[in-house]
Amino acid sequence: MSVLLPEALTRLIHELKKLPGIGEKSAARLALHILTSKRVDPAALAKALAELRDRVRPCAICGFYTDQVECGICRDGGRDGRVLCVVEHPSDLIALERSGGFRGRYHVLGGSLSPIDGVGPDELRIRELVARVASGGIGEVILATGTGVGGEATAVYIARLLKDRQVKVTRLAHGVPIGSDLEYLDGATLERALSGRRDF
Repeated sequence: MSVLLPEALTRLIHELKKLPGIGEKSAARLALHILTSKRVDPAALAKALAELRDRVRPCAICGFYTDQVECGICRDGGRDGRVLCVVEHPSDLIALERSGGFRGRYHVLGGSLSPIDGVGPDELRIRELVARVASGGIGEVILATGTGVGGEATAVYIARLLKDRQVKVTRLAHGVPIGSDLEYLDGATLERALSGRRDF
């Protein structure tokens, strides 16, 4: 910035710019709001951020976020444990939950295959997925990875790994635009895609 700002304000703007979708102007606007707003307690915000890093970790079963050993979804006895929905990121799981169209369980991979970026099967939670299926009780695996190149490659790879297992492998149906991320879709589109899923 061309304006000489206090060092603490400059540091906060610099840190906020690291967030996705936040540029210089947005970071400055947020930093000034934190500084001047009576509704925002900077100490409480800092404490919440520190606790987020200290207490929240991946669920031991599905890979979603929790502050316990297992997340609330894995602990929910009312969910259908026979149907497992595989997603790339926690934000995809949140989008599917928001749609209200799925009451099974999830498996978060932590990304998609991308050899050019050095992301192979060992960098994802694919081994854990195969182990969950091998342990029994799962009748269907829904591949809800993205529709871009990485998501498609990941779906094909997982489908091949599960081919000889006693499990039905399906893929989300049409309704999900090609090249889009699940977290940006509306609930109705996601629900339609789930209800119209097809064999893969």
